[in-house]
Amino acid sequence: MESYKSDEITINYSRQLVFDKLSRPETFKTHLENNLDKLPEEVRQNLGQVSFGEDNITINTPMGPLKMAVTEKTEPGKIAFAATQSPVPFGMVINLEETGENTTQAIAELQLDLPIFLRSMVGGKIREGAKKFGEVLAMLPYDEL
Repeated sequence: MESYKSDEITINYSRQLVFDKLSRPETFKTHLENNLDKLPEEVRQNLGQVSFGEDNITINTPMGPLKMAVTEKTEPGKIAFAATQSPVPFGMVINLEETGENTTQAIAELQLDLPIFLRSMVGGKIREGAKKFGEVLAMLPYDEL
């Protein structure tokens, strides 16, 4: 299994608050619905492709639904997701480390079981995706979720 990590990012909220929000995907659904007018057009267009459950996220793709479920919560430092419906086995781990009263360092790690010939073709894009996911984690308004 290949691993692709985001850069270490700083989140300006406490580790416990970040953990509480990220470990319950359904918190994002209400926030997104209540703030549609504040979202960029590109995000609004793609929201119909994403649904949030109590412990899972489903993304409708051209290849079919891609569903990830929370498989591990180690409070307050680690949240792991695994694909429960996907053409390729993969997982995602978010590690959180408190660096101050209201500051958290986070690293998102994507783990994929790719055939060797695909690694060279898509590895760079997956690495970039992991990096962008980390950037998104830093921008979320955790106190509003």
